[in-house]
Amino acid sequence: MQTRRKAEYMARPTIQPSYEVRARRAGNELQVEIWQLPSPASPHVTVPVRVAGLAGRNLEINQIRILKRLRDAGIRLDVMPVDGLRAPIDEAAALRIALMFRVLAPMRSRAAMVQVAEGIEDMAREEAAYWLGMAVHRKNPRRVLTALRVLLTTTQR
Repeated sequence: MQTRRKAEYMARPTIQPSYEVRARRAGNELQVEIWQLPSPASPHVTVPVRVAGLAGRNLEINQIRILKRLRDAGIRLDVMPVDGLRAPIDEAAALRIALMFRVLAPMRSRAAMVQVAEGIEDMAREEAAYWLGMAVHRKNPRRVLTALRVLLTTTQR
């Protein structure tokens, strides 16, 4: 009896939030965004919601790191069609990439961008989810993102 219940439990699909990567080219400029899609795990999301995006100079500076993260998640932007790309991405990769996009978007210093990107890559999944949740659901997300930038650029590695 218990083995049958365990088999039934293991056969159930896991309920996780659903994310999607959207990328497009505008001229020579690449724009990449992470969107959260409606799913049973997030009933408050009834329409797709843009979580984060990055384009222009800041994407170019971190392009190798971001493309590697996307390639590890099974998304190849080098074979992207002209009209754009929409591809599902797992939650762990989406969290880390979205956090990276949100933190890097307003930055100007290349050296600080590298430190912040490395710090985010070194974070545990739970820590990245915590910071992204704070940045998405707080009244003043800029303060949260500034605090994260300060923490990641002032610590000695």
